[in-house]
Amino acid sequence: MKVGVLEHFDSSHRLPGHPKCGNPHGHTYTVEVTVEGPVIRGMVVDFDDLKSALREILREYDHHDLNQLLRYPTCENIAADLHEKLRKRLKKARLFVRVWEGEGKWAETGG
Repeated sequence: MKVGVLEHFDSSHRLPGHPKCGNPHGHTYTVEVTVEGPVIRGMVVDFDDLKSALREILREYDHHDLNQLLRYPTCENIAADLHEKLRKRLKKARLFVRVWEGEGKWAETGG
């Protein structure tokens, strides 16, 4: 069974050396977290635990310059960083993180 949650954050970043994204600019990101596993006592994971962990981590990102947090803050690197931080808190076998950079663009990691 799979369950998931969505959260949003707004941040700025720049990608040094990139012809279009080399200048500071901002995005509204959507973070989709999916947990896959067996249903135990009626749940795969408690939604409150999942949302609380994600919200706590996203406070670090919301309304911040992502270049201060990540060496090269691409959508892919943001997804990987979030996945690593959530993995430490939730310890779920199958955890996936998808980060949407605006509409129609996303990166996903996990397993």
